[in-house]
Amino acid sequence: LHIAILAPILFLTIYWIIRDRYRVRNLSGKHVFITGCDTGLGNSLAKWLDKKGFCVIAACATEKGSQELRSCSSLSLKTVNLNLADSNSIARAVVFVTEQTAGKGLFGLVSNAEGTAPVGPTDWLRIEDFHSVLDVSLLGLIEVTLKLLPLLKKAEGRVVNLVNAKGLMAFVGSGYSLSKWGMEAFSDTLRIEMQHFGVKVSIVEHGFFKAEEINSDIIEKYLFKLWNRLTPEIRDSYGEKYLVE
Repeated sequence: LHIAILAPILFLTIYWIIRDRYRVRNLSGKHVFITGCDTGLGNSLAKWLDKKGFCVIAACATEKGSQELRSCSSLSLKTVNLNLADSNSIARAVVFVTEQTAGKGLFGLVSNAEGTAPVGPTDWLRIEDFHSVLDVSLLGLIEVTLKLLPLLKKAEGRVVNLVNAKGLMAFVGSGYSLSKWGMEAFSDTLRIEMQHFGVKVSIVEHGFFKAEEINSDIIEKYLFKLWNRLTPEIRDSYGEKYLVE
């Protein structure tokens, strides 16, 4: 009985040790496209991969973010402006990535950007509140991935979707959790389909970072904004005490 229990544990331990020793070789010429690089995790990842020797193409939502990232990186790091809610912006970024990879294909796609999501009870929200996050965090991610799949297949690359674990806990109404669960489902399906082409698909569920700590003042501001636009009927159904509590 003890052997039957220990054998699988020993096998898994050896497997993890061997797998963790695996390192990507010949980093020069391997292109990685990362979205959401203005600040936070995407910004840090772009700098780290740049130092490791990858050819990083960093997508930023603002010109300021692009300039600041280039100022502290090597000359091989390239930036491109990207609005994930705009198909034309996505198309321009794909053309840029295609030109930068120069026929080599894309070694990695890391999707990180998040849309802004008003947080509050579901019947306080409007459909545009859901669009504000889903168009960026889910539909934008899907569109970028679909358009870059030919380059990823050419290089037998990998897709890495970063999912904030707080979005997997549906404790309040908003499109935020919807986008994260949608990313998980899209990634799981794509992983199965891309095995045939040698393309790996991974999900990285991360927690809070210092730069992403919840600001209670911002949440309160959102709640009051939502409250003030409610119809009298909905406001009366909750009562003034609900907002205070």
